[in-house]
This record gives sequence, C-alpha cells and structure tokens, in this order.
Amino acid sequence: MPNEPRASNALGELAWVFLKLGTIGFGGPAAHIALMEEAVVRRRGWLTHAQFLDLLAATNLIPGPNSTELAIHVGHARAGWPGLSVAGVCFILPAMLIVMAIAWAYVTFGTLPAITNMLAGIKPVIIAIVIQALWGLTRSALKTRFLAVLAVVAFVASLLGAPELGILFAAGTLMAFRRWLGDRKSPDRNMAGFALALGPALAAPPAAAGLTPFGLWPLFWFFLKVGSVLFGSGYVLLAFLRTGLVERFGWLTEGQLLDAIAVGQITPGPVFTTATFIGYLLGGPVGAVIATIGIFLPAFFFVAISGPLVPRLRQSPLAGAALDGVIAAVTLQLTRTAWVDSLTIGIGVVSIVCLIRFKPNPAWLITAGALLGVASELIRRG
Repeated sequence: MPNEPRASNALGELAWVFLKLGTIGFGGPAAHIALMEEAVVRRRGWLTHAQFLDLLAATNLIPGPNSTELAIHVGHARAGWPGLSVAGVCFILPAMLIVMAIAWAYVTFGTLPAITNMLAGIKPVIIAIVIQALWGLTRSALKTRFLAVLAVVAFVASLLGAPELGILFAAGTLMAFRRWLGDRKSPDRNMAGFALALGPALAAPPAAAGLTPFGLWPLFWFFLKVGSVLFGSGYVLLAFLRTGLVERFGWLTEGQLLDAIAVGQITPGPVFTTATFIGYLLGGPVGAVIATIGIFLPAFFFVAISGPLVPRLRQSPLAGAALDGVIAAVTLQLTRTAWVDSLTIGIGVVSIVCLIRFKPNPAWLITAGALLGVASELIRRG
C-alpha cells in the first residue's frame, strides 16, 4: 500500500479527513466518491488509483450506502480494523448531527431549509471526474479480447438489473471451472464460494411484517433490515421506506416521508441519514440515534467480511474484468441522475474535456459547477 502510515497518527489523520468530508460532502454518493478520491489518492497517496476504484466496485457487491462503505473500506486499508471504525463513524457523525438539527427545526417550526440549485451544477462535474478515472483504469486493465468481452457483459447485466454480487458470482464460477479444467494460472475459488454462500442472503427481500405499534426496538429493527438488504440509489430507499413506514406501519405520512428524503438529499454526508430525520420525527433525539445506528450498522459488518477479498478479486483477470464492468454500469446510472438537461450535460462534457486536456484540481471544477448552477437559477427567476 502506498504511503504506509505511522501507527501513532494514522487514526488521527483518518478522523480529520472523514470528519471534514462528512461536513462538506454535499451532492450525494457521486460527489462523495470524487471528494474521497481527491483526498486519499491525489492529495495524500494513501491508495493508488486502481486500488481506490477496486474498493468502489466492491461497495456495489454488498447492501448499504456506497459512499459510507467506501469510507469504511479506505479506513480499513489505511489503519486496519480500528481505521475501519474511525473512518465510518467520522463520515457519518457530522451528517447525523446536521440532520438532527434540521429535524428539530422541522418539528418546532414545520419548515425546511431552502434547497438551492448549487447541487445541479456540481453533480455533472462529479460524474465527469468518475468517468475520467474509469477510462484510465479500463485502458490498463482490459488487456485481452476475452476480458473486454467479460467487462461488457458485466456492464450490460448490471444495467439490466442483475445484482452485482451475482455478476461476480458468475465470474467466480467461470474462474473455478477453468481451474477445475486445469488452468493453474486462475486464482483460487474462495471468491466464488463466498458469493455462493452470501449471495442468496444478501439479495433476499425484507421479510414481511404485520402492523406494528411504534417503539424504539421496532424502529431499530426496521432500519437494520433496510440497511441489510438495500441495493441501489436513494430512490430505492424511498420505495423501501414508503412500503414499510407509510403503507405497512402507518408511522409516517406521505408528506413527512418526502420531506425526510429531501433532507437526506440536501445535507452533506450519507443520503441514508434520511433515517436520522425519520427517527427524530418518531422518537426524538433517542429515536434519531437508534435509527441511524440501525441503518448504518450492516455496512460496517459487510465491509468487514468482504474487504479482505478485494485484492483477490483484482488479482483475478476474470473477476477484475467483472469489477470494471460493474464500475462502468454504476457510473452510467449515476450519469442518468446528474446529466438531466442541456445545462448539466454541457457542464459534464466541458468538465471531461478539461480533466483530460488540462488536468486541473477537481475542486476548481466543482466550484465552477456550483456557481453555474446558482447563476442559472437566478437567470431563470429574473
């Protein structure tokens, strides 16, 4: 691992970096990924570019909030098991406190802070940064026609809705089959066995529940189950919450749920702090903490058990190509949510050109995108 840390300051560095990222990380998972890449790869050299992208791909193989899991992965890579906990907690904590303050204002005054158009200008820039990173890795990783075809198949399968863990399971099965045929250069079959053992459990939908009166334990259990099975974006989270909290339990109204989702989108840090807002509405500060712990706890567990496999995945040409396909599909899906009109498409394309041609600090492009987003809204209103 590049730039190995000293034991005395590694945890302090992790805490500072991820407290900062959790405080300034507006814009959702794509923005978080770009900010982390700038902080831990470009600025500090804690990981290589390829290692960072492998960890990013690995977050899509397990349920839970991807950017939070990426922070946990980075913490583990930097400082082992203590780093895993420190990075994850420090990334979540600022967002949780900010959302709790907004929830208090919401309960007290019945209003939400204004949502600016700044994020509309930031998101296409973030996508451009991810595309540039993916392009650089793909050119060096897909060295044979077979691996390129495998990456394309993984990409298409992911776009069609196949679970990412299933894609890696298929690659692992092929890898084990080739070894069985006598190809001793193929890596071992542990990854395939891991996917076979965990795939059905992780892909299973939440168990049905009956009508339940509100309580702190049912609240914790509900969010623990959501965090344990939820793959996908914040829109998937919305579907889970609506089915469980509005339709099944009757704990929230439709309007309260939409307000909770909005708060998760406009505040920095993980979008899953929507659970913090809901917990506060239902159970006050204690409910907010319980809901937050419930939805994020599975992420620490899944990263802990899957993290050691990431280097083996990249060492395998087959699994590595599948990882690249998954990364490409995730990038395209994020692009669909960020490049939504002529302005955001234009910002994204110009950002890609600038990144490839001039290689500026991404922070300058992010700032420019934010200013363009605000300016466009002022012009529209004027």
